[in-house]
Amino acid sequence: MHSYKSNLSQEEQMKLFSFRKKKDANEDSDNGILGLKYLEDFTEPILNPKGLKSFEWRRRLISKVGNTKFKIRYYGDLHDYYKTLITATEYAPQKVIAIDTQSGERILIFDGCKHGYNAMLCDEYTNEQIESRQADKIYRDKDGNEEFEIIISAYYQIDYEGEFRKEVDDDGKIELLNGEKIDFEELKRNGCDFLQVWGVDSGGKKVEIISEELA
Repeated sequence: MHSYKSNLSQEEQMKLFSFRKKKDANEDSDNGILGLKYLEDFTEPILNPKGLKSFEWRRRLISKVGNTKFKIRYYGDLHDYYKTLITATEYAPQKVIAIDTQSGERILIFDGCKHGYNAMLCDEYTNEQIESRQADKIYRDKDGNEEFEIIISAYYQIDYEGEFRKEVDDDGKIELLNGEKIDFEELKRNGCDFLQVWGVDSGGKKVEIISEELA
């Protein structure tokens, strides 16, 4: 049996070990996916993410004042079986807003009439359906908690380039089903095919708030 002997000096080996250890400790969820355009100013990468998929964008919500604690207000119903999940009503898709516990800033984290592949390219809603939804229900977990850190995962497995590149005009815009024209890059970012939102309470316990197939 042959033993391996490094050509590096002990000092060099220690530096290399220190560098690798630091790199491992600083690994985060920034895997190159740009993710949700409408949340790009309100999120930050997560350190040492577990089980991050190659097609997944995962971030933590953060307000403009740097706070990561939020209360949730929503339009929708709670799932009959998975009672923590906010779902659409019979009338219209859900709308979910996070409210900064420090500043009161309101951040739209999901609108089923606007976000995702189906909402942007397949499903039509009336102005009344869109405008009449008031996100005024208070979200609580089964223990009565109202304050959470918010973790958001968006999944991207749609070949937008292959399916829609020919429909993009000379200005780089594409027309949505509702007639609105937006940048093609915005469609690719906001038109995810699956969305998950988790709340984490002060004790570190996670609760799934949104789990929605969007394509």
